[in-house]
Amino acid sequence: MTVTATSVDESDVVRPRPATESRAARWLRRLVPAAAAALSGVLLYVSFPPRTLWWLALPAFAVFGWVLRGRTWKAALGLGYLFGLGFLLPLLVWTGVEVGAGPWLALVAIEAIFVALVGVGVAAVSRLPGWPVWAAAVWIAGEAARARVPFNGFPWGKIAFGQADGVFLPLAAVGGTPVLGFAVVLCGFGLYDVVRLGLKARRTRAVRRGAAAVALLSVAVPVLGALAARPLVSDRAEDGTTTVAVIQGNVPRAGLDFNSQRRAVLDYHARETERLAAEVAAGKVAKPDFVLWPENSSDIDPFANPDAYAVIDSAAKAIGVPISVGGVVERDGKLLNEQILWDPQKGPVDTYDKRQIQPFGEYLPLRPLLDMINRSWTSMVRQDFSRGSEPGVFDMDGARVGLVTCYEAAFDWTVRSEVTDGAQMISVPSNNATFDRSEMTYQQLAMSRVRAVEHSRTVAVPVTSGVSAIILPDGTITQRTGMFVADSLVQEVPLRSSLTPATRLGILPEIALVLVAAGGIGWVIAAAARGRRAGDL
Repeated sequence: MTVTATSVDESDVVRPRPATESRAARWLRRLVPAAAAALSGVLLYVSFPPRTLWWLALPAFAVFGWVLRGRTWKAALGLGYLFGLGFLLPLLVWTGVEVGAGPWLALVAIEAIFVALVGVGVAAVSRLPGWPVWAAAVWIAGEAARARVPFNGFPWGKIAFGQADGVFLPLAAVGGTPVLGFAVVLCGFGLYDVVRLGLKARRTRAVRRGAAAVALLSVAVPVLGALAARPLVSDRAEDGTTTVAVIQGNVPRAGLDFNSQRRAVLDYHARETERLAAEVAAGKVAKPDFVLWPENSSDIDPFANPDAYAVIDSAAKAIGVPISVGGVVERDGKLLNEQILWDPQKGPVDTYDKRQIQPFGEYLPLRPLLDMINRSWTSMVRQDFSRGSEPGVFDMDGARVGLVTCYEAAFDWTVRSEVTDGAQMISVPSNNATFDRSEMTYQQLAMSRVRAVEHSRTVAVPVTSGVSAIILPDGTITQRTGMFVADSLVQEVPLRSSLTPATRLGILPEIALVLVAAGGIGWVIAAAARGRRAGDL
């Protein structure tokens, strides 16, 4: 059967069932796709860190494509929601580690709506020629929306972030997380189409060559594209090298009260820095050119507390090089999550204020409503943090270090802005102590690996309680710490200033893919309208 732009493949049409179909058969017919949708979502979750089973994303999307192809919009909405629940419920379980199941379930329920709407879009374009391309673009459009709304978005779970160990990773340097994610989803949908058309050929011997070619290319092109992009991935130094030290001081206890013991977190990081200084003096470790402390490593404001100022100043003088210190600072009535560049002679000389602050963690949207629902939630965030407005690039002993604070690593624009502002390497200071030993820290570490390849920069990840790491521009982790231990990492790393295509293009690849998705949906709507007009004649 020939497929045109306005016709459908009759062999795939879901026809009315015979009136004699039993109730059990009807339930089974509904249950199988529903179970497959949920389980394929779970399969996608299993492909994410800390596991290295990145390739499971392909069969996950293959099954998702099978489930959605040819469905009505109502069925696709429900099946897409089940896929979203299967994926996001286990992926985001860490959000409820300290605050309970309520916020976790509410977050997943909202985020899964985006996946449900994507399911409707995928089902709609599934009858178009070359449908895997349209469907993969629809998925990326859904990710683009999820990264922006509500409350400035929540991009956690972008498909690209599950591919730090995969063969598709070099595509991050081509077009960032949208192109990397598109390639994976396209390959998954293409895999299903290859199987579908293969079975159809065995059954009817009536498969169009064009359809078969598109299915095969949907699998082959992403893989070949990733191989072709490998020369963009390099750990070669372009601007010399620098020796960086990453400090993980640890915290007195895990959980939301990690900093309830006054100045303890700061003292831990100062102590680990002074221990490193002693090892440097003894010739056991190379002297670093600068030191990176994590987010919230100063648990009290050093500008308002002379004792905290003295502790940081003493640590900086002991190591004898600049330190980037993470602190919570109150200035002009505003609460800021701040990185402070601390010079051993001059003291604090520069600051960076976190720009992408975390809803329900660093500020509370809908505070009056939440206060009525559960006052204990609002008591956890007594005062909202304010946003910074400028990129943060510290000049540290001649190396330009871009600051991307914790949650910001999930957002494309925050990382790119530091690189376009001249960063030769990136630091991702984080505080994961509130999430205990959950998978969150490994998911976030994978994001930093993707960012390293995307922008071809060394990425240092200092974390209060782990996992801290040093990542080369090719995404390789060269050193890492354990969790909830005091430790330090020292390494000579390459500095780079060239811009990858992804850095140069910025948001353009994502816009292009959203337009492709809109074009596919528009094609379906126009075809349906023409069909209705033809039926009225």
